Amino acid sequence: MKKVLILEDEENIRSFVVINLKRAGYQAIEAASGMEALEKLNKNPDIGVAILDVMLPDIDGFEVCRRIRATSKQIGIIMLTARTQEIDKVTGLMTGADDYVTKPFSPAELTARIDALYRRLGGERRAETELLCHGPFVMNTRSHVLEKLGSRIRLTQVEYAILKLFMQNPGRTLSREDILSAVWGRDYEGDLKIVDVNIRRLRIKIEDNTAEPTYITTVWGFGYKWGI
Repeated sequence: MKKVLILEDEENIRSFVVINLKRAGYQAIEAASGMEALEKLNKNPDIGVAILDVMLPDIDGFEVCRRIRATSKQIGIIMLTARTQEIDKVTGLMTGADDYVTKPFSPAELTARIDALYRRLGGERRAETELLCHGPFVMNTRSHVLEKLGSRIRLTQVEYAILKLFMQNPGRTLSREDILSAVWGRDYEGDLKIVDVNIRRLRIKIEDNTAEPTYITTVWGFGYKWGI
């Protein structure tokens, strides 16, 4: 059974999420604090998706996200927050989250986001061996590995999916809507800014100079292009 970690210090909300996860066919692993969540992840390395509340009694959800990403790039991470300020969404994504859901939320919305992350992970695992080579980059679509000039660059699921989309469409300008649909799914109803934040994260990892990107270039008023 697919495992999902739910980190939420409010028991009534956590119980509500757990009930709906079980109804959707997932095994829920519960945690009420950041440190407990990290311990549960260590004991359950097969957890595929983690749902992290931002406001916690010990370390906040952003710090939990950072610590998870320091050791695991494959796990899907969804930030769960009651706050709607733009800076909180950007902070969560820049620390390594794949998606965010703002309270109050519907069980169907949260389950759909979890399903999408699991589909992405499962799809990549089933992919046939293929090497995508462009400029200094080599991407192995089976091992989920990207190398630049022979050095490995560690990517999250979403970063990998975006870069793979670019490398499969060299020279083609992709709109934010194109990227959102291909990576998050056609039914995704989140903000288009999630694309921009993930592009920013990718540039930090792959560009020689983020102030003047040469690999992922901006097509103003439309989207982005793989510029090699």
